[in-house]
Amino acid sequence: MTAPLCNTPNPLIRPVQYRDLDPLETMMVQLAQDSQGSNSSLFVQQLQQARRWFGLLKFLSWFPNLFQHHFCVYVAEPKMAVHQGTELQGFIHISPFNSSRTTWRVERVMITHGETQPQLLSDPQGVGSQLLRYCFETVWEARTWLLEVNIQEKNTLALYRQNGFQPLAQFTYWSLAPDLLEQLAQGESDVPNLLPLSNADAQLLYQLDCVSMPPLLRQVFDRHPEDFKMPFFAGLLAKFEQWCDRQEVAQGYVFEPQRKAAIGYFKLTLSKEGLQPHQAQLTVHPAYTWLYPKLLAKMAQIVQNFPPQRLELVSADYQHEREEYLEKLGAERVEHTLLMSRSVWHKLKETKPEGLHLSEMLKGLQAVPRTPIPSRMSWLKVPLNPSDNPKPNNNKSKSGESAETRDHET
Repeated sequence: MTAPLCNTPNPLIRPVQYRDLDPLETMMVQLAQDSQGSNSSLFVQQLQQARRWFGLLKFLSWFPNLFQHHFCVYVAEPKMAVHQGTELQGFIHISPFNSSRTTWRVERVMITHGETQPQLLSDPQGVGSQLLRYCFETVWEARTWLLEVNIQEKNTLALYRQNGFQPLAQFTYWSLAPDLLEQLAQGESDVPNLLPLSNADAQLLYQLDCVSMPPLLRQVFDRHPEDFKMPFFAGLLAKFEQWCDRQEVAQGYVFEPQRKAAIGYFKLTLSKEGLQPHQAQLTVHPAYTWLYPKLLAKMAQIVQNFPPQRLELVSADYQHEREEYLEKLGAERVEHTLLMSRSVWHKLKETKPEGLHLSEMLKGLQAVPRTPIPSRMSWLKVPLNPSDNPKPNNNKSKSGESAETRDHET
């Protein structure tokens, strides 16, 4: 039996340092060989880029700028660490989800003993919970936290539920084979009013994004037109990364002139050498579902100009028409994930592990002794000076007395 976790000392949580990159890469390479190959390999690429630009990223994280939170990672290590080679207990990778930084995203949480001792991952006093709580308290801008987790990862789901995350939607990742893309490219792709994208169209994309999702997700995402604009320096960095990764981006939107609104949008991240699968983002107005075949045919035609490779696409459970259409096409279901969120609007203090006492819960309902303050509300006009008092009307008093005596005599 393992020792009770309440006796173990709390780890030291701190921002990532350069000496932590090698242990993190080793952990992620081992994980990439098991189950989460795609997500782990992507994070390994981010670690390799962070190693090249770690000094610049560390300097940019000290003051507000576009790249302040480009690589935001916190690690946990034992407090009684004597030497620098102490093994890390875990890490957490977070990033802002929108431009206003009111919603943050938990990219991944990992601890070193999650497989050998799964109970450590979901324990309320474990390293995973302490990493999440540290981020909740440190990132003061965040009102809502968002994450996406595979439905097969039971221990990770238990960790997130233990820390207050609730499910929002289910995502399905689809894969379209090169043969299927070749068949789609032969179909009709005459899309009217298909326009290139620029920063001037951010308002149109913002309206399309709002109308294409349920109100609860719209509130959690909290996007604004600035989220659909590409700043100049961020665009230069994106072009540089595409050149290094040998990728190319093609995007456009469908404009409805009568309603003066965007009714469809797609974005393709294409691999020039065919070493990686092509990535696609697709957004369609719920009232214009007939755009699905035409936009997919248009994307398939663009893909034909590059080496044959499969195309990956995502659909949500509230997009029934897209899932039905992809099933009819014969697309392959690759992965099912669950989108979860947690609100920290009020920044409530975390509950104690042993539970709350009744006296603490009802402390706000107890009567507080106070000295009564005498006060009276009067609707009459109170004179400020004695001379302002109205003089009594003697005529009225005499007439009143004479009337009373007459009534008494009668």
